[in-house]
Amino acid sequence: MERSNHLPYLLDTLETLILTPSPSGMTHHAEHLLMETLKGLGLSPWQSNKRAVFCKLNQGEGAGILLSAHIDTLGLMVRAIKQNGRLRITQVGSYPLPYVEQENVTVWTRAGESIPGTLRMNQPAAHANRKLGTDERSDENMEVVLDMRVSTVEETAALGICAGDFISLDPRFVRSGQGFIKSRHLDDKASAAVLLTLARAFATGEAACARPVYILFTNFEEIGHGASAGHPAGISDMIAVDMGVVGDDLLTDEYKVSICAKDSHGPYNHALTTALVNTAVAYGLHYAVDIYPYYGSDTNAALEAGYDYRHALIGPGVSASHGYERVHEDGLWNTFALLNAYLKNQ
Repeated sequence: MERSNHLPYLLDTLETLILTPSPSGMTHHAEHLLMETLKGLGLSPWQSNKRAVFCKLNQGEGAGILLSAHIDTLGLMVRAIKQNGRLRITQVGSYPLPYVEQENVTVWTRAGESIPGTLRMNQPAAHANRKLGTDERSDENMEVVLDMRVSTVEETAALGICAGDFISLDPRFVRSGQGFIKSRHLDDKASAAVLLTLARAFATGEAACARPVYILFTNFEEIGHGASAGHPAGISDMIAVDMGVVGDDLLTDEYKVSICAKDSHGPYNHALTTALVNTAVAYGLHYAVDIYPYYGSDTNAALEAGYDYRHALIGPGVSASHGYERVHEDGLWNTFALLNAYLKNQ
């Protein structure tokens, strides 16, 4: 399969996904984008009650294969309006708050208004706060300062802002240097772009599988229950396509497709994982096998919900996970190529 036929579409799709805000719990914009994109490819997607997006890519015979990625991201919500008109926050997802300090944000009101601001320390001026370097980064010490002329609870409330409103982070998407992409939320929109590119390849007849293939885009993965419900019948294998972890004691890097043998929930299915490794070897792909001690995937949610699947986890290597992340187009391509090659031989 020619890289030049698919990689530009993958990268353009990734940028569009990244620039569509979708913190866990507020993913309707991204859901709509996925539905329209898949329909535009001539496919027939549907949504579960939780609004996860499903799509069958082919007819096929026998036990089905389910590929999943998640479109929900890390973010914030309004916890309260403070007396000075600024916002106390609560986190959506698990990440160190220093990773989002001084980030531009958007507050989304229930009425659909979007209001810009910045997340920063309560006393952010180095010239006024001697303890700025050592103060704890916490929801007590940080606040969203709105780019509006407000200084009281009443003035902020008059904008339509209230507790429970979602706050998205500026992703700062950049294509940089020799094939690098820097952005927030590459976890897991990088893999969502891979699956959309695979769907396009099936729709054009450039990818095929003898077994039925379904793709699933979950919208609650970052808070633990993304793939726990709504699956089509007849599935025997589920492969989560999520970010590969880059760390000092790991072999994964930004140029490889990562194949995870074990995460914090335990080992992945030996036979399915081995088949993916053997496929990577047979097709000369740049890959690594690693163990992620602080990680969970949508397959864990599916198995814990009672689905009887063989399960595996792969994905492009993403550095600085849950922060300002970075991936390389080689890692994206190797992930796409591994899925295509594996499915072709099923």
